[in-house]
Amino acid sequence: MGVRIADRVGMPELDVNRRLKSFEEVATGYTEEMAIAEASRCLQCPTKPCVSGCPVGIDIPTFIKDVKNRNYESASRTIFASNNLPRICGRVCPQEKQCEAVCVLSKMKDKEPVAIGRLERFVGDLQIEREMPGSLQTSKRRVAVVGGGPAGITVAADLATKGYRVTIYEAFHTMGGVLVYGIPAFRLPKDTVVDEAEGIASMGVEFVRSQVIGRTLPFQEIRDDYDAVFIGIGAGAPRLSGVPGSNLNNVFSASEFLTRVNLLNAWQFPEYDTPVVVKRNVAVIGAGNVTMDAARTAKRLGAENVTVVYRRSEQEMPARREEYLHAIEEGIDFKWLTLPTEYIGDINNNVSAMRCARMELGPPDESGRRRPEKVDGSEFDMEIEMVIEAIGQKANTVLRYGFPGLELNPWGFIKTVEETGLTNLEGVYAGGDIVTGAATVIEAMGAGKKAAESISKYLDSL
Repeated sequence: MGVRIADRVGMPELDVNRRLKSFEEVATGYTEEMAIAEASRCLQCPTKPCVSGCPVGIDIPTFIKDVKNRNYESASRTIFASNNLPRICGRVCPQEKQCEAVCVLSKMKDKEPVAIGRLERFVGDLQIEREMPGSLQTSKRRVAVVGGGPAGITVAADLATKGYRVTIYEAFHTMGGVLVYGIPAFRLPKDTVVDEAEGIASMGVEFVRSQVIGRTLPFQEIRDDYDAVFIGIGAGAPRLSGVPGSNLNNVFSASEFLTRVNLLNAWQFPEYDTPVVVKRNVAVIGAGNVTMDAARTAKRLGAENVTVVYRRSEQEMPARREEYLHAIEEGIDFKWLTLPTEYIGDINNNVSAMRCARMELGPPDESGRRRPEKVDGSEFDMEIEMVIEAIGQKANTVLRYGFPGLELNPWGFIKTVEETGLTNLEGVYAGGDIVTGAATVIEAMGAGKKAAESISKYLDSL
């Protein structure tokens, strides 16, 4: 008779009615008993497929075994050896497509993988102080990191651990990049990001805020003052549909909408003096995680009806399943196989309706998903008073004009050597979304780790 494997331990969550009245975190985290029960499900596979599924290579079986045995300090050390942001990654990384996707349990009939992300969050939330090397900043070599998001923070932490003097230049007034401007507090509390950033500062990393390299400070000046530079400014510029009527009032990009709410505290207006428009009927275009964030935020800010409109079907939706289910629970409606073709305005140039066409799925396109095609004669109008477009991000144009000599690809992203992050400029490296386009937090961190290793080798050769 085989060993019986217990069912996966569910994540405690706030009641839906309470969620819709606040920006409190929805997933409240495992208790110690829950964490130990879930850790006990791990088979401790000798081949460790979950490690290969992790972009930063955390020794997952080892830290899970430590959780099972209540050896939390050891678990924390194991995680910190590969990941400087466990509280963040445990919350927002798509583990279901990475480490958990290759968990041996997921291959067994009627079994779910070990909840690796939830266990990582549990250990991170214990906030066990990380062990620092005996002496930081032992090298005279200086590194500038442009961008305080996941890739930049990872590069800075890894290089600081090796003894280099690191300064992060951040355009906003707070560190975190997309972690603070893009992800709502109900998914990632802002004090969590602040705490993780403070952990990096404790390693001797210097933060310089409100500096847009290439605008307020010349890129060449940074190159002249430092021995190496890493660029990790993300892909924060919105990609817009350009359908007729896009210039009407109350048509927003998700980037603008979420930045106002998340970074500038518009959800607490007028206590904070950043206003935000929210109407009764809101349409959100897209079906990724940003779409779910924007839709759920609009609902919390008072919209009566929020509808997600997507040109493909539910099966092609790129959003995490967990965020999609939360959106359904919170009353978000979905119109699949629907494409906006025009925004219609009233006499005051406020959007008042959205013309749409029905779609059907044809042969697969270059992404491997079936290509959506319009159904002839299928157009219809929706009553809408606000539109939020969440159809992707692109590189900021500051790269084209503020970083002279830096080679970009046709889409405006930085060209690098994939294995090292090296650009065409000596001593200048890049990684994260500004190289790959929009990706995950942990993928950006993985790129940062590769770049940090390459920068270290470069500096040692000088």
